[in-house]
Amino acid sequence: MNFQQEKGVVRVLYAALDGAEADRIGGVLAESMEPDALWRGFHPFGELTGPEAVAERFWQPLRRALSRLQRREDIFFAGRNEIDGFAGVWVVSMGHLMGLFDQPWLGIAPTGKMVFLRYCEFNRIEGGRIAETAMFFDIPHLMMQTGLNPFPPQTAAHLVQPGPQTHDGLLHDDASEAESRATLAAINAMIGDLGTWQSGLPLEEELALTWADDMIWWGPAGIGATYTIERYAKQHSAPFRAAFTDRSKTRHLARLAEGHYGGFFGWPNFTARHTGGFMGMPGSDKPGEMRVIDIYRREGDKLAENWIFIDLLHFWKTQGVDILERTTGIAGA
Repeated sequence: MNFQQEKGVVRVLYAALDGAEADRIGGVLAESMEPDALWRGFHPFGELTGPEAVAERFWQPLRRALSRLQRREDIFFAGRNEIDGFAGVWVVSMGHLMGLFDQPWLGIAPTGKMVFLRYCEFNRIEGGRIAETAMFFDIPHLMMQTGLNPFPPQTAAHLVQPGPQTHDGLLHDDASEAESRATLAAINAMIGDLGTWQSGLPLEEELALTWADDMIWWGPAGIGATYTIERYAKQHSAPFRAAFTDRSKTRHLARLAEGHYGGFFGWPNFTARHTGGFMGMPGSDKPGEMRVIDIYRREGDKLAENWIFIDLLHFWKTQGVDILERTTGIAGA
């Protein structure tokens, strides 16, 4: 397992991107991205094609809004994608983009204060260039830092989330193949247990099969973060399962691991019908799409930490509720 070339592509891009003026970002991206690279971003961005579109729609407005932007990376790893038979190589970065919120962004009024935009990015590297990207970011989390309340009170804690407890998430050097296989196996076991919601075990016993008792679930704004199996079951998992039915099978576009870290994303990961009560919202007859990134840290043979990015703005829009417009008052924000 040698991912130095692929990791290097992303690290060179980040160094150039993070130091570039807004009007140079298109050219910086073009040096690393294929002209027809597919970029997937949370609502309201969706799918974009090519570096210029990504620069104009996402990066330039963000950089103008958040001055003195700084990348605070907590996790960085690479791996071969189990979903395509371990053919493709993806590089994963997770952390926060921090800046001074000096100009409006997506209709959100600036505060002049520090804000943190949670992000996680998967980049597929092919021939020394970026061929495909999933860039997920927690917009409601940023909104809540400015004093807005896009959702009813959440069941778990709203926090600016730290990186791994072990402070070893930046895998610039390649990790052990045996450790990587063990992490992917733990993630797959969890998917097998939790992906159907039909294990037949009491919820906390089911969770204990693959999770450490002192697990931490770093959930998105609107749901929140929760600690220990008992509180995770009470503050997220049980309410979530109770509020949904007709859950589709899990579908991922990429699933990989390196060392003690791993994760996946889908577009969407699954669909389900909301019967009512989740996040204090009414039910619907329409199935909704869950676009999700999950990043995991394994400890021993159990999963110890999990960082989750869910495109809740997209999910609720599929249910007929435009959270961004409702909160900012700006149509098409």
